[in-house]
Amino acid sequence: ERPTERAFALELDTAIRRFGASGNSFPTIVGSGPNGALPHMSPTDRVIDDGDLVVIDFGALVDGYCSDMTRTLCVGEPDATSARMLSVVLEAQAAGVARAAAGVPATEIDAACREIIAEAGWADAFIHGTGHGVGLDIHEAPRVAGTSDAVVAAGEIITVEPGVYLPGHGGVRIEDTLVVLDDGARALTHTDKRTAP
Repeated sequence: ERPTERAFALELDTAIRRFGASGNSFPTIVGSGPNGALPHMSPTDRVIDDGDLVVIDFGALVDGYCSDMTRTLCVGEPDATSARMLSVVLEAQAAGVARAAAGVPATEIDAACREIIAEAGWADAFIHGTGHGVGLDIHEAPRVAGTSDAVVAAGEIITVEPGVYLPGHGGVRIEDTLVVLDDGARALTHTDKRTAP
């Protein structure tokens, strides 16, 4: 029997606490099927079904510090559109992570992600900023977006989280929390980015 979005989120929230976190960094997001096209979808009683893309965005609060990670899974085999969305967003996220380093304008990290998504024909389907700082609050400076005036610095903690959202079909977002280094960035979130459970 397939779980609902709400039941899935509850299991994840319980596991976060079981493994030692004091709580969540923010309310867990689980959006399946067409609900995944809404980037900040609150979990509903929709049953997660075969063929659904499932966007899962969550974070743990440990010793007063936040974390943030998004993965998108497909239940069963993805259709052609879903498979392409997953591939494009994974490539875009890798490009953004590769561009992150001390002294790099945040706009360049954003542009690295957007270029891949635009080349796929989905520029208008990437409807939010590429990332943000994370620390004592879930959203801190620097803002990683096309309108940001920030230049990322060594030691800063940022996210890179491009997404593609197609109304009526679903969404894909892949996000890691990174520490910025002089010569690049290192992921602090290591969960597999494969697309099937």
